[in-house]
Amino acid sequence: MELGVATFADLSSGVSAQERMRQLLEEAELADQLGLDVFAIGEHHRPDFLISAPAVALAAVAARTERVRLSSAVTVLSSDDPVRVFQEFAELDLISGGRAEIMAGRGSFIESFPLFGYELDDYDELFAEKLELLLKIRDNPVVSWSGRHRAPLDEAVVWPRPVQDPLPVWVAVGGTPSSVIRAGTLGLPLTIAIIGGTFDRFVPLVNLYRQAAREAGHDPEQLAVAINTHAFVGETVQEADQAFAAPYLRMMNRIGRERGWPPSGRREYEGLRSQHGALAVGTPEQVAEKILLEHELFGNSRYIGQMSVGAVEHTDVLRSMELFGTRVAPLVREEVARRAGSAAAA
Repeated sequence: MELGVATFADLSSGVSAQERMRQLLEEAELADQLGLDVFAIGEHHRPDFLISAPAVALAAVAARTERVRLSSAVTVLSSDDPVRVFQEFAELDLISGGRAEIMAGRGSFIESFPLFGYELDDYDELFAEKLELLLKIRDNPVVSWSGRHRAPLDEAVVWPRPVQDPLPVWVAVGGTPSSVIRAGTLGLPLTIAIIGGTFDRFVPLVNLYRQAAREAGHDPEQLAVAINTHAFVGETVQEADQAFAAPYLRMMNRIGRERGWPPSGRREYEGLRSQHGALAVGTPEQVAEKILLEHELFGNSRYIGQMSVGAVEHTDVLRSMELFGTRVAPLVREEVARRAGSAAAA
């Protein structure tokens, strides 16, 4: 199983943008040194998050790392230009020696739509049309295409081309059935972000994804599924909670006020940290157990934990990452390998 970390590079602690960028690069370098498989950076267009252009930040990461795969989390494709997205990630792939990935999503925030002149009423249609164009560009450097939300292309050359052929494109979803059906029908790998409730309620979505893939002529066994949750690792539960709980709740309540969610407190946090809750927070053994339980339910081949949440201290994030790489990862990889061996023997 691939294991990685994601970040939105939150600025709510009051740290300067320059200092947060330095911290971001330090996190990425540590992920590489720990032998983690993926480092992913989110895209936002609001003052409480640092990164509006993931490919730029990932290019800086690429120059300072050697092995870790580099992904957006996500690229808000609905409000971007697929030609430019492909060019940026092709160049990232060239800089990194073939380690780039695009994680395409519709976006969980709406600021980018008016910023780039798009209507929210076209939310789903924009994503479907632009994903179609992105995949067409990926498949052929000479493209003819027309749609409703972008100027047509007539034998247009899209350059440069990446090292990887094809450049990996994942579809990231938050729980919308139509989105998982789209990913399955297109035969694209799927990332599910689980940020609340219990994770077992997402099992029907993964089943729906694989069913759609099968009906479209794709082999579901060949399609990767990734699970992305908030996570934090401490030597003890108390250590993890002390570093993570308060900043996590402040962030969720800050966003929740914008969206009309009820306020969350310690009781809600404890529920999310329980066995089937969305949070992977605790000791290395507890976090590994939760990741393995998700693997048992979803059959996923990738897990990504988001640790630098809200105003969690940078030193605490680095310590959590270190425990994740040195203590959690070996437990998970060994058990997944054992399960695969048992299945093969049977």
